[in-house]
Amino acid sequence: MDAITTARKTILGIQMLFVAFGALILVPLLTGLDPSIALFTAGAGTLLFHAITGGSVPIFLASSFAFIAPIQYAMKAFGPGATFGALFCTGLIYLLFSVMARLGGANLLNRYLPPIVTGPVIMVIGLKLAPVAVGMTRSFSGSGPPESRALVLAACSLLTAVGAVMYGKKLLSLIPILCGIIAGYLVALIMGVVDFTPIHEAHWFQLPWTLARENGSFALPRFDPAAILYMLPVALAPAIEHVGDILAISSVTGRNYLVRPGLHRTLLGDGLATSLAGLLGGPPNTTYSEVTGAVALTKAFDPVLMRIAAVTAIVLAFAGKLGAIMRTIPGPVMGGIMLLLFGMIAAIGINSLVKAHVDMSRSRNLVIASVILTSGIGDMTVTCGRFCLGGIGLAGLVGVLLNLILPGRGEAHDIPCSE
Repeated sequence: MDAITTARKTILGIQMLFVAFGALILVPLLTGLDPSIALFTAGAGTLLFHAITGGSVPIFLASSFAFIAPIQYAMKAFGPGATFGALFCTGLIYLLFSVMARLGGANLLNRYLPPIVTGPVIMVIGLKLAPVAVGMTRSFSGSGPPESRALVLAACSLLTAVGAVMYGKKLLSLIPILCGIIAGYLVALIMGVVDFTPIHEAHWFQLPWTLARENGSFALPRFDPAAILYMLPVALAPAIEHVGDILAISSVTGRNYLVRPGLHRTLLGDGLATSLAGLLGGPPNTTYSEVTGAVALTKAFDPVLMRIAAVTAIVLAFAGKLGAIMRTIPGPVMGGIMLLLFGMIAAIGINSLVKAHVDMSRSRNLVIASVILTSGIGDMTVTCGRFCLGGIGLAGLVGVLLNLILPGRGEAHDIPCSE
């Protein structure tokens, strides 16, 4: 019986990684980071999170979409070493968030991050990346003139993902990204636009850092003040996302994780996982709502399953052929997925406003939402010497300040008060 139970848990745990896999590899592929390192840092970060939270929360951490645009800019402006150093420091900002949550409790969320702030910020994350998605559907280079074959590939991956969302049954509906990537890749194989050179050159077992260093996607972290100041404010967006996911998993399992192990511990675990990823050359980690959906569907509430998924991710990180296959996915295939994914992120922001019954006829709410959306999507920046604050980070900070300054109180998150 024990052997059967162990086998069942192993299968369920691997299934949780399967649910997260598509989104997990999408971020490094878009930002120029190594997908195999992303697998390793997702697994290691999840295990660290569980260690800090006492292994009580069924959460899986992996690549954060909020950092796509900032990483793309930082890699070009500061280089990989400074980028990873900045990401390490960004994770440490969660220490501040953790202390604030410890002192102020869950009510601190409604004071500083009410729905009228969190909703528009989440919308900015999706909408700001829309031009990237459209560009990748147009051509294989991502910046050239429209190509018919690229549009066909993008359409195949997009329609497959939409079909999985709308008509997929059970687990299939939770992996639309993976379904779209597989379908688009198969069509790309038929069209003969896949370059197999990386697969032939890759070893079956390979340290991902060796290859990443050779192709310029990894360097030892160095701490450039300009890069750090640019990246730090971005932490606000995934922190908002983190709180929403903890609320969601609390609702799914019927336990209040804001109380036990406490929001301060979950924030700390998430932040240190991001710092670890920065040290190792991976994208920042965040809690994955796709996995929360899988937990709700399967009723598999045991946190051990997430640790099994994490160990599996670490093992797969050293599979050189797998990493090479991921690097051969044509850009338009990913572009088609992004058309859906980034729009869904924006829609989640709208949904958070609807769920909280935010009254958009109130002048206060209109002002806050308008300024967040305009400054974020318009990529407003504030520069002072080498200090530069802009995009998602600036939009989030402005939203928090307006919420505190403007008279009146906004609608609150529905936060349970006890377990």
